[in-house]
Amino acid sequence: MDKSFAEKEFNNESRKNSPIVVGLDIGTTKIACFVGRKNEHGKIEIIAMGKSESLGVGRGVVENIDKTVQSILNAVKTTEGNQEGRLKIKNVNVGIAGQHIKSMQHRGIYNRKDRHGEISQKDVDSFIEEMYNMVMAPGEEIITVIPQEYIVDNLSEIKEPIGMPGSRLEANFHIITGQVQNVMNIRRCVDRAGLNVKDIILEPIASADAVLTDEEKEAGVVLVDIGGGTTDVAIFQDGLIRHTAVIPFGGNIITQDIKEGCKIMKTPAEALKVGYGCALATEAKDNEVVCIPGLRGRPAKEITMKNLASIIQARMEEIIDLVFYEIKNSGYHKKLIGGIVVTGGGAQLKHLTQLFEYMTGMDTRIGYPNEHLANTNNLTELASPIYSTGIGLVMKGFEKAKESVSMNDQEEPITGHSNPEKRGGFFTSILQKSSDAVKNFFNDEDNN
Repeated sequence: MDKSFAEKEFNNESRKNSPIVVGLDIGTTKIACFVGRKNEHGKIEIIAMGKSESLGVGRGVVENIDKTVQSILNAVKTTEGNQEGRLKIKNVNVGIAGQHIKSMQHRGIYNRKDRHGEISQKDVDSFIEEMYNMVMAPGEEIITVIPQEYIVDNLSEIKEPIGMPGSRLEANFHIITGQVQNVMNIRRCVDRAGLNVKDIILEPIASADAVLTDEEKEAGVVLVDIGGGTTDVAIFQDGLIRHTAVIPFGGNIITQDIKEGCKIMKTPAEALKVGYGCALATEAKDNEVVCIPGLRGRPAKEITMKNLASIIQARMEEIIDLVFYEIKNSGYHKKLIGGIVVTGGGAQLKHLTQLFEYMTGMDTRIGYPNEHLANTNNLTELASPIYSTGIGLVMKGFEKAKESVSMNDQEEPITGHSNPEKRGGFFTSILQKSSDAVKNFFNDEDNN
């Protein structure tokens, strides 16, 4: 047998049996499902994807559980169909966003019991565990605690304290919080769709993994993810996340402006934005006109590209102003050498980078989610910034080494293990603890 042929067959068999991770992006305009697997070189490749219209989500928050469940089922069914019955999705990594997400900086202190020994991983874990016990406002809980610089016995700016001698450990933490009810609604929708939530991940952090380079995170960069209902902002510097924010405006508000400004229905307004949207009115021509069919035999409506671009630019300027406010509010405005990376559905507007650069004075590029993936010729759609969050959820799933769904309905653990009682994701813990109550709720509902 030819050696190269044998190696190819071995690699194909190895890939077939390799564990996979599923990312489920529950967005305002779409619900997208992505299935990823590592190839023989350790690179992540997306082997299947599917999407459906999101009917029950507004500004990143579930507003109608039944409609959201149906949209999830449609996206999952499409994804499984792409593998001709060889794939059965069960475990998913779900993204969370919405205006209820907040972040804050906090400085904590941890006194070690063994004052003469070296700082261990157990000490660091215990320190982070204490941060999860902070008292929050009613209805709010801590989602994620991200340690930044450590201080060991007054020795500051330490990124990795393990192995150092010291009795007093201090650290600056970036703490992300959210409303419990909104997260429980996501869990209910996923449960009713017959799926298991393996982890719930903050969407801008997932998107950052998909479109940012390590060099950009080290130099200082702003991720701006313009979704349908919200615009997510995440600021990185020295390789660490420093600031996160959610702005309650996205692509849908632009569609609404076009609808009202041009006096047309929502569907053609969305089609105009996607097909001809431009963020700079000066780049649009007065003599270019698009005709929109009239209602019930009424004459067609003519809309100039100049007028369309003026409507879009006015709203985008408002969004960029809010983004720039968050950048300056973070305190890292002068330290962001990497500039701004824009992704999400809103990043598809023509001349958007020029508008960002004009208003902020910062270098700007569009972030594409296929930059860190293996060969994606079989899924050319992945080049669209629309899918940054979904692909980032897959990448985060591998990074966290959680259990994953496998081909042929076999479930295999990825390297590492999942411990729901260990802090490292608040929602993984609280949701699994309430799993029986949720299941009983739906069983009672079905019996009725």
